[in-house]
Amino acid sequence: MDEQVAKNTVVTLDYNVTDPDGQVVDAGKDPIVYLHGGYDDIFPKIEEMLHGKKTGESIVVKMQPDEAFGEYDAELVQIEPRGRFPRELQVGMQFEGLPEGGDDDDMLIYRVTGIADGKVVLDGNHPLAGMALVFTCTVTDVRPATPEEIGAGGAHPRGLGHACGEGGCCGCDDCDDDD
Repeated sequence: MDEQVAKNTVVTLDYNVTDPDGQVVDAGKDPIVYLHGGYDDIFPKIEEMLHGKKTGESIVVKMQPDEAFGEYDAELVQIEPRGRFPRELQVGMQFEGLPEGGDDDDMLIYRVTGIADGKVVLDGNHPLAGMALVFTCTVTDVRPATPEEIGAGGAHPRGLGHACGEGGCCGCDDCDDDD
């Protein structure tokens, strides 16, 4: 079957991401599997360019920061006292928190970007914020989405007709169950 990328299809992509100078930002070790059709599973510009493609076809999408992870926002950088953090603190660790003046809907993931002089520097920006990116991908599979995937608004690598959540696990990476 030579299925085309269309609304309510599950698309599998091999991909890589570089900066405009060709430096690899994400080598794409694991494929992307997403539900096509405006479900916000992938950047809209990429989804638009994939529409109508078939297995084996490739695209290259150049995205400005506002089309990818957004502009860098210096207001999302905070400096906190070292005493508010666990003893085993390292640059690169992540914590969930609210920006100054934010409410529960504004929860962010902050990365520790510096530790010095009894202070911890936290950055709530995505690590790729402010960067122009070049996304290159090849469609490796297209299949109709299951009704469950459409209802959930997202794809599952094995379809949502699996045993997850019904007292068992299909062995996928999405399960917390080790059995």
